[in-house]
Amino acid sequence: MEMQWKIPGCLALAVLLAGAALAADKDGARLPQAPALSDADAALAAKVRHEILIYPYYSIWDDLSFRVANGQVQLLGEVTQPYKKSDIEHIIKRLPGVAMVDDQIQVLPLSDNDDRLRLQVARAIYGDSVFFHYRDMAHPPIHIIVNNGHVTLTGVVLNSLEKQVAGMRASAAGLSFGPVINQLQIEIPPKKS
Repeated sequence: MEMQWKIPGCLALAVLLAGAALAADKDGARLPQAPALSDADAALAAKVRHEILIYPYYSIWDDLSFRVANGQVQLLGEVTQPYKKSDIEHIIKRLPGVAMVDDQIQVLPLSDNDDRLRLQVARAIYGDSVFFHYRDMAHPPIHIIVNNGHVTLTGVVLNSLEKQVAGMRASAAGLSFGPVINQLQIEIPPKKS
């Protein structure tokens, strides 16, 4: 059985370590809890997640996820530099228990304009008092993906208010070629009436 693991930041990591299983499709939407992985694949998934999180160049500008099935690891997502793609693949290939790595990580276009937009959006979001508690985290949970001027927010926030405010701040940062795509996941979903 395979599951796709998102690497959005500290909040999701805490949930995963607490034993909750999070799975997400390519668009970042939550899926129903999948059947448990084999013990070997679960251990491998934990190792892969750990290696990505301790990779020193993984940042809020990158968005990575992976799937594990029968020792095979599929790497997914986007990174800002070609060396990040090759580094992550080489690190994962060397893990004990990895039979094969299918590297589907996309390298975002190298662009000074995209770099400026990343900084503007990050300042707009992490400069807002709503997000002060995220700013100094080793792995801030809101990731800002910029691809040729198009902005996508990924990761996990505590509630729907934070998701909405992040989207508004990103949109207000300007220079985006189109609407900001807000794929942030909510850690604490609203209560049903």
